[in-house]
Amino acid sequence: MTSSIFDFRRGTVPLLISIPHLGRAIPSDIREQLTDVASEVADTDWHLDRLYAFAEKMGASVLGARVSRYVIDLNRPPSGESLYPGQTTTGLCPTETFRGEPLYRNGRGPDAAEVARRLEQYWRPYHAQLRAELDRLSAEFGAVLLWEAHSIASVLPRLFEGKLPDLNLGTNSGLSCDASVLEAITRTLDAQPFTWIANGRFKGGYNTRAYGEPQKGVHAVQLEMCQSTYMSETSPFAYLPEVAGEVEPVVARMVKAAFEAARALVR
Repeated sequence: MTSSIFDFRRGTVPLLISIPHLGRAIPSDIREQLTDVASEVADTDWHLDRLYAFAEKMGASVLGARVSRYVIDLNRPPSGESLYPGQTTTGLCPTETFRGEPLYRNGRGPDAAEVARRLEQYWRPYHAQLRAELDRLSAEFGAVLLWEAHSIASVLPRLFEGKLPDLNLGTNSGLSCDASVLEAITRTLDAQPFTWIANGRFKGGYNTRAYGEPQKGVHAVQLEMCQSTYMSETSPFAYLPEVAGEVEPVVARMVKAAFEAARALVR
């Protein structure tokens, strides 16, 4: 299924890969309000559909945004409150880039009416599809793994100090999935070259927190990857196959381990 907002492929196993920041599309009526820097859509989670191609072979459902996070952030709560109080972050309808560059020519961004319009036109359809697929998989299999796929530049002084670990797992401090799911993931990380942390700077965004209900059989995990593990972090943000070839099997093992752990909970 393809719409102007997302691409969706229905799978055959209880695994849903959600990529809410994959999109780069900005409608013309919004684009004309933006600064030149916005045209680079630098804060996109670039190429994750390519990196996660293994998941489709597993039989996973895959939901990927087409609309840019500069239009509306599909991993933020609809009310707009910060998920990391006291820390610098971007909002539901961002007005600046991760580096603090202004996105709007007027310096203010959309008003309340425009934010409400974007919620209805872009945010709610994505979440309706996400919810519907989780419900379908839960009903059929009894448990489902929601894997929130994200990536970010490895060095962003405005958001965090120093270089981010390569692989950043988030489970809302253990609330969004059964403990055995995270344990299964971390066991795959002993003999591999990438640095990692669980529930560090990134504990999981809105989707992980809102949909992860392990007591109801929905186990949600977010992986925020450093883009340096698979691509160039500078424009034109090229995918680097030889570099990506090192991290892709690591990510695949993580997803498969989490998937098997979630399935084991209903046996």
